Amino acid sequence: MPEMSVGGETVVMKFGGTSVASPDDLKRAAARIVDARERGKQVVAVLSARGKTTDDLVAAAYEISPRPLAREMDMLLSTGERISCALCAMAIHDMGHSAISLTGSQAGIVTDSSHTKARILDVRADRIRGALTEDRIVLVAGFQGVSGDSKDVTTLGRGGSDTTAVALAAALTAEVCEIYTDVAGVFSADPRIVPGARKLNQLSFDEMLEMSSSGAGVLQLRAVEYARNHGVRIHCRSSFEDGPGTLVLGEDETMEQPMVTAVTHAYEARVTLTGLRDEPGVAGRVFGALADANVNVDMIIQNEPISDDQKADLSFTVAREDLEAATDVLGPVEAGDGIETDAEVGKVSIVGAGMRSHPGVAAKVFGTLGEHGINIEMISTSPIKISCVIAGSQVPDAVTAIHEAFGLGADAVREEDPSGEHRPRVAP
Repeated sequence: MPEMSVGGETVVMKFGGTSVASPDDLKRAAARIVDARERGKQVVAVLSARGKTTDDLVAAAYEISPRPLAREMDMLLSTGERISCALCAMAIHDMGHSAISLTGSQAGIVTDSSHTKARILDVRADRIRGALTEDRIVLVAGFQGVSGDSKDVTTLGRGGSDTTAVALAAALTAEVCEIYTDVAGVFSADPRIVPGARKLNQLSFDEMLEMSSSGAGVLQLRAVEYARNHGVRIHCRSSFEDGPGTLVLGEDETMEQPMVTAVTHAYEARVTLTGLRDEPGVAGRVFGALADANVNVDMIIQNEPISDDQKADLSFTVAREDLEAATDVLGPVEAGDGIETDAEVGKVSIVGAGMRSHPGVAAKVFGTLGEHGINIEMISTSPIKISCVIAGSQVPDAVTAIHEAFGLGADAVREEDPSGEHRPRVAP
C-alpha cells in the first residue's frame, strides 16, 4: 500500500443510486474512494440509496397507507442510504482501509422540520473531523439529517444527497466536491433526446443554477445554490469510466462564455385561477398558501383586467407531482371563478452566460419554435435564460430544433450570432 499522508487535503465524493446499484457497482465506488485515500486525500463519501431502493420503499408505504405520515416516510426512506454506507464500509475494510459509516444525524446534518423536503440549517461536523484525524474514511448517508427542533429524522427531497455532499464540503473546506453519476458530465442537451449533444467542460454556478432549475437533472438545484453561496467547486463525473467530467466554478474562474451553453427541458403542470379580484393581497394569499404547502412555483403570468368586472386570470406552473397539493390548498383560499389545470405541459429553456451581451437570442428561439409549428403558451426570462412553456408532447421536437439552431452539437465548431454573423466557438 502506498505511503499516505493523514493531513492531506479533504475531498468529498458523492455516489448516486446507479453508481452503487449492484455489488460490482458498489465495490467500484469503494475502489475509487480507496484510490483517493491512497493518493493522500482525506476522504468523505456521501452515498445514495442503491438503484430503485427509494422507489421500492415509497411503494411499500403506499401498500400500507393511502396517505403515509410525512414523519414516518422520513424514517422509512432514510434507511436506503444507511444500507449503502454500511455495505461500502465493509468493502473498504476488505481493501485494507479503515472506514466508518454515519447516518445524517450522526454526521451533524441539522435541518428544519419540513418532513420530506427539509432544508439544511447547519453542519456540525466534529465527529467527521475526529474520524479523519484517526485516518479513517468517512461514509455519510445522503439525503437526510435531523431536525434541530423536534430531533426527528428528516429527508431533503429527491436529489438531496447532492446537497448533503456540498454542505459537507463547505463545512470541511474541502478541495472539491466530486459528484459521481451514470453520465460523463453535464451536456448541452439531454443525450436521450439529442444524441449529438456536447459534453461541457465547465460551467459557471449561475449557468448551472439556471440549468438545474429548468430541468437538467444531473445536479440538484439546492446543491448548486449551496455551492455558489459557499464557494464549493463541483466536479461532475462518471462512476463507470475515467474522464474529465464537468467542472462547476465561480464566474471569475470560467473561461468559456458561449452565447448559448445548453438547452434544457422539464415536464410540468399548469394551474390557472380564473376571475380573481384585482385588489392588493390576492396574489400574496395564493402564493402564501402554496408556500405553506411546500409547493414550489416556477413560471407565473397574470393578465391585466380589461373587462368591466375588473377580474384577472393568474397562471403558474408547478411540478406534476405537486399538482394535486396545489389545487387542494387553493380551493378554500382564493379560487376566484374557478381553477383550471393542465397536467401535460412542458418547459424548454436555453441557458448561456453570453446571452447578456447578444441581442436577438429570444427572437431566434421564438422563430425556431414557430418554424416547427410549436405554440408558446408562457414565457419567462432572466439575463442568462429564456424559458417557454409548450405542449408536453412537443418537448422533444423543441429541444432538438433549438439545439440545432444554435449549433450546440458535439461536432459544431462555429456558432451563428442572431445578427447573422458567425464567430468561432471555444473548442471543447
